[in-house]
Amino acid sequence: MTLAPSMAPVLPTFVSGAKQLLIDGRWVGAQDLCPIEVIDPATGRVLSHIAPGGAADVDRAVTAARRAFTGEWSRWTPHQRRTLLSRVHDVVMANFDELAVIETLDVGAPLRRTRALADWTSQVLRFFAAQCDAATMTTGANSLPGTVLTLKHRSPIGVVGGVVPWNAPLISVWWTLGPALATGCTVVLKPAEEASLTVLRVAELLIEAGVPDGVVNVVTGRGPTGRALAEHAGVDRLTFAGSIGGAQSVVRASISNFKRLQLNLGGKSPDLVFADADLDKAVPGAAMGVFANSGQACVAGSRILVQRPVYDEFVERLGSFTRGLRVGEGMDLATDLGPLISRRLRDRVEQYIEIGREEGAELVCGGGRPTGVPEGGFFIEPTVFAGATNEMTVAREEIFGPVATVIPFSTVEDGLRLANDTRMGLVGGVWTRDLTTAHRVSRELAAGTVWVNCYGLIDPAIGFGGHRMSDHGWKGAREHVESHLRQQAVYIDLE
Repeated sequence: MTLAPSMAPVLPTFVSGAKQLLIDGRWVGAQDLCPIEVIDPATGRVLSHIAPGGAADVDRAVTAARRAFTGEWSRWTPHQRRTLLSRVHDVVMANFDELAVIETLDVGAPLRRTRALADWTSQVLRFFAAQCDAATMTTGANSLPGTVLTLKHRSPIGVVGGVVPWNAPLISVWWTLGPALATGCTVVLKPAEEASLTVLRVAELLIEAGVPDGVVNVVTGRGPTGRALAEHAGVDRLTFAGSIGGAQSVVRASISNFKRLQLNLGGKSPDLVFADADLDKAVPGAAMGVFANSGQACVAGSRILVQRPVYDEFVERLGSFTRGLRVGEGMDLATDLGPLISRRLRDRVEQYIEIGREEGAELVCGGGRPTGVPEGGFFIEPTVFAGATNEMTVAREEIFGPVATVIPFSTVEDGLRLANDTRMGLVGGVWTRDLTTAHRVSRELAAGTVWVNCYGLIDPAIGFGGHRMSDHGWKGAREHVESHLRQQAVYIDLE
């Protein structure tokens, strides 16, 4: 295992000091005065503190968001919102280097990776700025007797709650903010307690860009804070990204007013490598489909299914590639993989690795903690298991860490059977030179998003999503924007 040398991170001014809640355009304290520590996952040291928002704070934020929704913001034209989103884009881009550093310190992701998100963030913001005309009034022919004019109005749904995940808040936050601002909704964000700093800094930049008071509110806190947001009858739409268990709790909590839900959950995604694949592309592509962000990604292709004629060669090359990855602090530009987000997650991943060994999977490489990294950091080596079966625990359950399980298959039918043998259905990958195989397998995979001879690409104008227990609601594209609108039919008898 190649280790990246340790570097002392340079803290942006924003990181130091205790953070407050953003409610109605003002930074205010939480009713609970006991702050939550912000831990640097690369060192285990305390970076900062965030406010422990509770149900009362959520209620204040939702009230402010409702007041803004029915106030001056409701009279903003599509052009005004488009202009605002363009300013948001410019302010965010002007400060993106700082945001990337904050994300690296808070989440542990390599700075090289967080900086590379700039172009994608720019594209997302420009896309949503172009969607500000989604709230429309249309007429349509009807089959009613007499002279009846029928109209259909689409208008903003109201207050949108967003529970932002910890693994990539720098990009995840825009899936809530972008369509809400484009359509004229207002927002209450609840960032993950493990990683709130990026969202809080984004909120500061939104104020700088001219977002009106109360249009965007941020309440930090622990799990009960998110539950309070899900339960609040003043929230009309809720976006949640997290585990299946967390989503089930959100669904139960949302019955207070049957709010509209968008649930973006996990996966145990298959990445199929066929015998005719270009292994020079497939090996690094499939590897980083698992190891990117240290495996902390819902779209991780952690079940690598390889056709038997190239199985041994693939495993050998995958092991060699994995051993060459550099593990270290995210602030080092040579780092490929940073730490996991917390000690608890690292311990959980280690338990899965031990289970894989006990169930008879072959440990090709990794499986331990790297040396030469800060002792207090939550690091783990990227790990490859071979000789696995689809019935093993490491092939069935989402590990959310840098653990790849390689499983052989024989025919196309065999590969599809193994790939679809899961209750999840988020994404999938296909590596082949054969156009017929590419089309057939991509169509028959039980996955909402499929990549062929690539992995992880997302265009906001196309979007992505999943099937089964992995997803409920599409992210990106026009349908994501329109899910923030309510419809109304009007019948006018002109006689």
